[in-house]
Amino acid sequence: MKDALRLELPVLPLRNTVILPHTTAGVDVGRMKSKRAVEEALSADRMLFLVAQKDAEVDDPAPEDLYAVGTLAVVKQAMRLPDGTLQVMVEARNRAKLLQYVAAPYLRAVGEVLPEPPLQDAGLARVLVNEVQEAFERYLQAHKTLRLDRYQQEAVRSTLDPAVLADLVAHHATWSLEEKQDLLETPEVEERLKKVLSLLLRDLERFELDKKIAARVKEQMDQNQREYYLREQMKAIQRELGGGEDLLSEIEELRERIEKKGMPEAVKDKALKELRRLERMQPGSPEATVSRTYLDWLLEVPWTEADPEVLDIAVTRRVLDEDHYGLRDVKERILEYLAVRQLTKEKEVRGHAPILCFVGPPGVGKTSLGKSIARSMNRKFHRISLGGVRDEAEIRGHRRTYIGALPGKIIQGMKQVGVVNPVFLLDEIDKLSSDWRGDPASALLEVLDPEQNHTFTDHYLDVPYDLSKVFFITTANTLATIPRPLLDRMEVIEIPGYTLPEKRAIARHFRWPFQVKEAGLEGRLEITDRAIERIVQEYTREAGVRNLDRELSKVARKAAREFLEKPWEGVRVVDAEDLEAYLGVPKYRPDRAEKAPQVGAAQGLAWTPYGGTLLTIEAVAVPGTGKVNLTGNLGEVMKESAHAALTYLRAHREEWGLPEGFHKDFDLHIHVPEGATPKDGPSAGITMATALASALTGRPVRMDVAMTGEITLRGKVLPIGGVKEKLLAAHQAGIYRVILPKENAPELKEVPEEILKDLEILFVEEVGEVLRLLLLPPPPPPLPADRPQPGAGA
Repeated sequence: MKDALRLELPVLPLRNTVILPHTTAGVDVGRMKSKRAVEEALSADRMLFLVAQKDAEVDDPAPEDLYAVGTLAVVKQAMRLPDGTLQVMVEARNRAKLLQYVAAPYLRAVGEVLPEPPLQDAGLARVLVNEVQEAFERYLQAHKTLRLDRYQQEAVRSTLDPAVLADLVAHHATWSLEEKQDLLETPEVEERLKKVLSLLLRDLERFELDKKIAARVKEQMDQNQREYYLREQMKAIQRELGGGEDLLSEIEELRERIEKKGMPEAVKDKALKELRRLERMQPGSPEATVSRTYLDWLLEVPWTEADPEVLDIAVTRRVLDEDHYGLRDVKERILEYLAVRQLTKEKEVRGHAPILCFVGPPGVGKTSLGKSIARSMNRKFHRISLGGVRDEAEIRGHRRTYIGALPGKIIQGMKQVGVVNPVFLLDEIDKLSSDWRGDPASALLEVLDPEQNHTFTDHYLDVPYDLSKVFFITTANTLATIPRPLLDRMEVIEIPGYTLPEKRAIARHFRWPFQVKEAGLEGRLEITDRAIERIVQEYTREAGVRNLDRELSKVARKAAREFLEKPWEGVRVVDAEDLEAYLGVPKYRPDRAEKAPQVGAAQGLAWTPYGGTLLTIEAVAVPGTGKVNLTGNLGEVMKESAHAALTYLRAHREEWGLPEGFHKDFDLHIHVPEGATPKDGPSAGITMATALASALTGRPVRMDVAMTGEITLRGKVLPIGGVKEKLLAAHQAGIYRVILPKENAPELKEVPEEILKDLEILFVEEVGEVLRLLLLPPPPPPLPADRPQPGAGA
């Protein structure tokens, strides 16, 4: 190979084109720097480098915007047009590699002229030349827009130089800039010819495929015309026979609706196939009715219709605060979830959209939270009640072979909302059951799994339906009855019961104004906070506010009747003392602690689905044979706690001064009042130990202190649940000193500050600490009756 020649020349950047060696081309030059480069070449030896831009949108290209390999060319002719543009004819001669750009008012560089390398295999080159020429002939015949004059065609046919042939064919072919640049940067001639031949054969295959597709489209058009002709004939025959005009017009209407509906292709094909079956049926036959109903369902279910979604955290926060009081942690979790959806909605990542599951007692606002979310997102809302559903077909639908078959609740809901992106609330998911007809919980697995629900198949529709855009929310009162596979697909958000201050605020700001408006007494009826608190404590016993709302409604209704019977002037105020007249005798007695020290009794705390409550545990020791009797409708776990407490006291008898052999000489009876109410759980362990120790020693127990904690045989106090609810119950009952396991200390942050500031929390790790805090010295023995009383006169 000859030594490479280095030249310093102007550089002309090219947009959207590559000019290869051995070709002549015209270039319109309009940019100022490019015109300066051409003028500089004309004033010197008329030579310059032609280099393609990587991005045609760059108006003032820098060296890094240009490819490294270009073409050495000679300006054959230049003509200035009236608008100032230079029309330049260039003759490209050699490949050139630009090594270094030189500072100048235009682009100028030092380049290395690359001579053509010698052939490595002359025989292979001749074969490739023949194949390229033959393929290019077929390329010209098949290409619909490329036209070469006879001189250009003859130049390709007669060229025997492999390097020249490769560049000429690439110059005329309609290939991309990147493909032509690749050929320009390929130095070996044989390799260049192989690439040219490969590109030609690729395009020939594409042309052949286009030709087949065009023929198929023409054949389809002919088939459509034939079907149209036959349908018109069928209409004429039906008109002659009579009675078929209505069916034919209905079929045409259905066909038009199917074409316009925007169904997926597979669904559209199924609908048209069913329509063709309908055409062959008798109009009044049962089969025609079934087929027509099926088509109506396919047409009425949304396939592409969607509401414009609004994902605005500020709007969602405002809507949630408007509709729900308190629930700070729940609202924060919902806002976090929606924030993630807002940031990732463009990515459409399948399988990363968790299903929310609101768990909490009745009446705490689970369903209304779902409505608020839908309102804040500008989505339609649909609720499906799953309570008592035991048939899989209620979820998936019935197969069309059954008489009266219909789609399941999911597809029915989609038809009702009419869009593909509603908010679906699956209410009471913990109340699902199963029998011989199937397991609806298993059917819901496909609905609630983001990896599967984009191809949900209802038995009735029998086509895949995309549920991935539906925002599913489920509600439950407990997680215990939800099957584990179903629970794994949901993100649980627990909604606790409301505290007394929260219930008072909800009644004051939300429910009472609504009930007064419903009763038509706006501006005429008010209620005091004391009255609301008394309704909460004595007329309702719930974690939510549903019954509170009913009682407020009852007050407003009775007041409305009284107003009609005997109108009053101004505003009537309902106070706590007036409630019996409106609501009758109180249904519940509020917890009030018995604060005088007692022997054989201890003040415990318990959690219920309706909130916390006081749990007084009584113990009595009577001479006997060592029997242990447990009453009060206790569960197995609570009975085990009693036995653990008793065993601990036997092991520490001397420490606490218990009678020797008490476990053999005394019968022990442990009772928890309100026996009609089932009770269970381990948190009464330290309370039972305290009551037993008091009964066996005769030492009174402080009743102004409540306690909760699980006990072990070694006397350790283990953490328990429901701390917030239990502390609220103690505060409400007038107890301001509470014993808690030390490990529950972090949970105090969940307790409202206004409650916590009134309480003294005593943290313990062992039962001994509890007994030392609560057991008082035994009372002095009574004086004999025949002795004078202290302070008595002679």
